[in-house]
Amino acid sequence: MKIAVLLSGGVDSSVSLRLLKDAGHDVTAFYLKIWLEDELAFLGDCPWEDDLQYARAVAEEAGVLLEVIPFQKEYWERVVSYTVEEVRNGRTPNPDMMCNAQIKFGAFYDFIGDRYDKVATGHYAQVEERDGKTWLKRSPDPIKDQTYFLSQLSQAQASRALFPIGSFEKDEVRALAEKYNLPNAKRKDSQGICFLGKIPFDKFLEHHLGKRPGKLVEFESGNILGEHDGFFYFTVGQRKGIRLASGPWYVVQKNPETNEVFISHGDVHTEVARDSFFVANINWITGAPTKKDMLVKLRHGAKLYSASVELLENKRAEVKLSEKDQGIAAGQFAVFYDGEYCLGGGVIEE
Repeated sequence: MKIAVLLSGGVDSSVSLRLLKDAGHDVTAFYLKIWLEDELAFLGDCPWEDDLQYARAVAEEAGVLLEVIPFQKEYWERVVSYTVEEVRNGRTPNPDMMCNAQIKFGAFYDFIGDRYDKVATGHYAQVEERDGKTWLKRSPDPIKDQTYFLSQLSQAQASRALFPIGSFEKDEVRALAEKYNLPNAKRKDSQGICFLGKIPFDKFLEHHLGKRPGKLVEFESGNILGEHDGFFYFTVGQRKGIRLASGPWYVVQKNPETNEVFISHGDVHTEVARDSFFVANINWITGAPTKKDMLVKLRHGAKLYSASVELLENKRAEVKLSEKDQGIAAGQFAVFYDGEYCLGGGVIEE
């Protein structure tokens, strides 16, 4: 096949490239430049140049052409602006979710048109053709599995996607990187939000939203325990960043109108945990399911909840988990599974 490989400079996409090359496919590598250089210059150096240097080295070693595509404008319009507005409104966004659906498998698809049969990335996920449809399947590595972040893909997007390392676990991918003697074989995995790299998310938010001092309030007593720099720096269930003695403290509620953040420690944060919520704007990759019993992920990671899902009108659903979760926040994505298969997901409502 003729395949476009999105090369990030990391190990996962680099191994994906080599696997496809070894299999005899006609491969071209693409690096999507999404770093907001002018936007983030005040925070320090953006590492996109290091990423591109590694990507060039990997492509050159494989004898593959690498094209650099500037997508800063598209990234700002489709991912960054969404992230800032969600936080401004007191919600918890997921920019990586939008990056996949709107950029890697969205704007990039538009850019290449029909010149390539497939678009390959280094995601830990699998695709399976069954019943005339493309199904998104979980990776065997439960920690690295990234189907959660791919749950907003349409059927058309999924049918053209390829994940060469999807059937491997992380240590196997590292071993392959060593086998290929890749220049980035020992490079650490990137952490945090894709367009920020090592830049702290709080610093990015401060640039856009500034500081808005408010009260840290004990949930049970209503006592004011301290101050914070703005409710938008916190999300329900958060433990880090509260900076008070006698912890650990957890964020259990926040009020955007009064700019108050309610915190608790001990058992109270588990008492305000929830096991039911509504989800809106659900994207079903292979069509709406007919069964109610599903598995649900509320965030990236191995944790899956058993749940009953009642489908409602207008792409909404009511979800009832088998156990409570203390970090359910508006704006987060709930992603639905039928065993090993990711069915899709939507946004948790207020």
